[in-house]
Amino acid sequence: MTPSPGTWRRVALGMFAVGWGANQFSSMLVVYRDELGLSSGTLAALFGVYALGLVPGLLIGGPASDRYGRRPLVVAFVALSPLASLLLIVGRDGAEGLAVARLLAGVCSGVVFAAGSAWVQELSAGAPSGAGARRAAVALTAGFGSGPVVAALVAQVAAAPRVLAFVPHVVLGVVALAVLVRAGGVPETAPPAHGRIRIGLPRAVRGGAFVRVVVPTAPWVFAAAAISFAVLPERVGDDVPVAFAGLVTGVTLGCGVLVQPLARRVEDRRPLRAGTLGLVAATAGAALGAGVLALGAPVLLLVCAPVLGAAYGLCLVSGLRLSERLAAPQERGATLAVFYALTYVGFGAPYALTAVAGLTGDVGALLAAAALAAATAGWVSRVRTDRAPT
Repeated sequence: MTPSPGTWRRVALGMFAVGWGANQFSSMLVVYRDELGLSSGTLAALFGVYALGLVPGLLIGGPASDRYGRRPLVVAFVALSPLASLLLIVGRDGAEGLAVARLLAGVCSGVVFAAGSAWVQELSAGAPSGAGARRAAVALTAGFGSGPVVAALVAQVAAAPRVLAFVPHVVLGVVALAVLVRAGGVPETAPPAHGRIRIGLPRAVRGGAFVRVVVPTAPWVFAAAAISFAVLPERVGDDVPVAFAGLVTGVTLGCGVLVQPLARRVEDRRPLRAGTLGLVAATAGAALGAGVLALGAPVLLLVCAPVLGAAYGLCLVSGLRLSERLAAPQERGATLAVFYALTYVGFGAPYALTAVAGLTGDVGALLAAAALAAATAGWVSRVRTDRAPT
């Protein structure tokens, strides 16, 4: 069945809804700190436990969608995503309940981001080169940005913020599922194949450009974003309103969306350049963040957020485009799964910065992150110049 123009939007809506549910938690960290008395270490662990579900979801969901098709995997886990929000409501009074909900959100995200990205790209077969990767990236980023903004606004005015902040995602998730499965459905682009699921690493990721460029760059996608909306608002002071934390998240990821068309044009002219620029932005953003913490001026987070958001968007588009070019059609889902798994290593940034801060303080930890981003930019730039990928 040949997909009709615009069919990809229905899958993108599902990705948007799952992205919303995945990141709505980030702007609520200050609420859990203030109402439950959770420490910075506990909050960082709750933020990062999401990755413990996400990485297996990616690494199994991508190959599973290559074997069984995109549709059954995406539909099932779009349906489960609102359940994770319901669990955040049920387990709202303790870290253990929140951790279970975050783990489920991670699994849903892993499967939908890997299989959904491949599905959107395949449904965009008649579009200009790179359009599928860009559409998937925009859907993902828009969901990530919208969820925490709405959750923060609701939490700021609601009498029961730890309940009502998650209701919009439950409603959105149900609507996205209905759109995805409505009469006619979305055509399957990867018919079920014979044999077992290929859990091993796809050929494209075993060496060459993927190892030299994607592996060191990909973690900075979410490391940059997490520094902006999960680390800085929580550590700049005790009087940051939840609505302001949501605004910082929205600005970060909004700028991540806005920079993506530029990233695509840069990549079209010179592959990998956007990733290098993203690493430079991550360096600048982390250094600016150190300055904000040193000054103790929350309003200056609005200066850091666009820079770190640009780092997120540039590195995301560059990595998706390179992964798309390197992947064989029958391994596209698995290759994108590995890329996304590497990006989500960056969700460990808050926990890593907490550990380093025990030795250097928060400012020193961010300066160390800036130095690491700069070193990565230097490495990737040299690889690009000396041995551009084919």
